Amino acid sequence: MAAFSAWFWNERFWLPHNVTWADLADPAPGVEYPKAGHLFTAFPLALGIFAVRILFERFVASPCARSLHIQPGVGRRAQPNAVLEKVFTSITKNPDSRHLDGLSKQLDWEARKVQRWFRQRRNQDKPSTHTKFCESMWRFTFYLCIFTFGFRFLWQCPWMWDTKLCWYGYPYQVMTPGLYRYYVIELAFYWSLMFSQFTDIKRKDFLIMFIHHLATVSLISFSYVNNMTRVGSLVMCVHDASDFVLEAGKLANYAKFQRLCDFLFIVFGVAFFITRLVIYPVWVLNSTMFESWAIVGPYPSWWLFNFLLLVLQVLHIIWFYLIARIAVKAMLRGKVCKDVRSDIESSSEEEPDTPTEGPRAFSHPPKAENGTRGHCVAAKDGVQNHNSW
Repeated sequence: MAAFSAWFWNERFWLPHNVTWADLADPAPGVEYPKAGHLFTAFPLALGIFAVRILFERFVASPCARSLHIQPGVGRRAQPNAVLEKVFTSITKNPDSRHLDGLSKQLDWEARKVQRWFRQRRNQDKPSTHTKFCESMWRFTFYLCIFTFGFRFLWQCPWMWDTKLCWYGYPYQVMTPGLYRYYVIELAFYWSLMFSQFTDIKRKDFLIMFIHHLATVSLISFSYVNNMTRVGSLVMCVHDASDFVLEAGKLANYAKFQRLCDFLFIVFGVAFFITRLVIYPVWVLNSTMFESWAIVGPYPSWWLFNFLLLVLQVLHIIWFYLIARIAVKAMLRGKVCKDVRSDIESSSEEEPDTPTEGPRAFSHPPKAENGTRGHCVAAKDGVQNHNSW
């Protein structure tokens, strides 16, 4: 174990040349440098955030949803049937015509009745709009609060106005109480997302999002351990800037405020473009790649950190392409287009019990779950929860 610890915490990887862990272990009185042990504080805080979320959704978000006439839905449950339940759980949740014909003969049911049973059974496991509203309201509240806190904190920090100060004196930079709180709260929130992912709305990209949250936690922890917290705080603030707008648009959609939803989609798209494709590369990447090279010089963890930030920029470009593509299609066709990546909430949208058939199924453009055109939702779902590190 000692050999693994020595290998993992190799100074040649983590620290600049001629700097050792011993140099950071005994600072002057009143001075505190980041230490890996500080990050353990995030675990109990994550559980606390999770508990606050449960209380918030029950006593704040749920009454707000009811005041907007979004009631907890109790969908029609499929009648118990052992044969169909076995097919549903072990073979397919959406049987084709061959399966429908076979089951129809086996049960002596009409094929349409079998089809209706599977539709009701799929809807049975999907959360209501009320549940999704409460989840989005919690995310909106947290993202707005953490962005406000982070922006107010950074407004008073000199490195926000001169990014070279992220590197002068590195790695001997003091960990201030405000910066520590900002980091630990962000880290705890993403730990809580990993916990709550097992109880939240089940989405098609569950594994992808789990890996994403894990990568976010790793990046925040990585930048803390090697004391890149100043530039790390800038990265977090840039990413927090559009998250609350994303969730606000979803709330407007669930409440059927279509004009507000469309307006927030425009605001979200503009904010995403400015923060991720302008400010992030020009302000943050320029500092981490060029200013730090000139002031500190490269070393192994520096290369890894910048590689991960560049990967993040590539993802920004891909996500904005998806947003722009859906927005253009919505304007040209006047209707929703499914997110080509993965409509994250498609697994939670309720299917109608009465299927549309024949030519009438194509006589009107498809509608969003709230009965509106929902231009903002398909694009926003395409980047939901991907707006962090």
